Amino acid sequence: MLIAVLSDIHANLEALRAALDIAEARGADHLVSLGDVVGYGPSASECLDIVRSDFTLSVLGNHDEAVVTGDTAALPRDGQAAAALHREQLSEDQRGWLAGLPLTAERFGATFAHAAPDEPSAWPRLETFRDTQRQFGAFDTPLCFVGHSHKPAVVSSSLGVFRVREGHRFLVNVGSVGQPRDHDPRLSFGLYDPEAFTVETVRAHYDLARTATRITEVGLPASLADRLRKGA
Repeated sequence: MLIAVLSDIHANLEALRAALDIAEARGADHLVSLGDVVGYGPSASECLDIVRSDFTLSVLGNHDEAVVTGDTAALPRDGQAAAALHREQLSEDQRGWLAGLPLTAERFGATFAHAAPDEPSAWPRLETFRDTQRQFGAFDTPLCFVGHSHKPAVVSSSLGVFRVREGHRFLVNVGSVGQPRDHDPRLSFGLYDPEAFTVETVRAHYDLARTATRITEVGLPASLADRLRKGA
């Protein structure tokens, strides 16, 4: 069994379609979303409909929550602009689906959260060793998948272990499909094999130029297009 774990799609339809094509070609049996389907990008409704219909499991992200509630104060200025636009674009039914998503979920022998399993509604950024190690007390499975930082990473509860393997516990950040921030503009997601206990980070190009054009066409800040090009 192979699970494709996607996070931070951020209304980037071109990146989402490219990721799903790869997942299908690799034989993925299930799709999981770690949240932030909306926010930043130009295609909120289309991306949400795909996730809603095709994904086995989804959890809530902070931009999803902002679009549902209308409270965008915690978001950066360009994120506020996108959340306000997406709130207008999405139907009541679509917003209702987002509102019903859990903050965390457990399936396939793993835990799934948008930002962190510890206080998930606070949307913490895991920036220090202490932050990451604290998370291992907040889940019971061998693996926990997160997104939120838009930067792929693997952290073990054991010192000196840098790749997912049996006998250890891991916090795995799968990066971002729709807005990478590790200075690599290629989309990022994870492929998880629960039987072999392996995780692979997939990076791939997509039609970034099309997404960048659409960002300005729908009236979002041009800085969001620049950010995609820089992967930052």
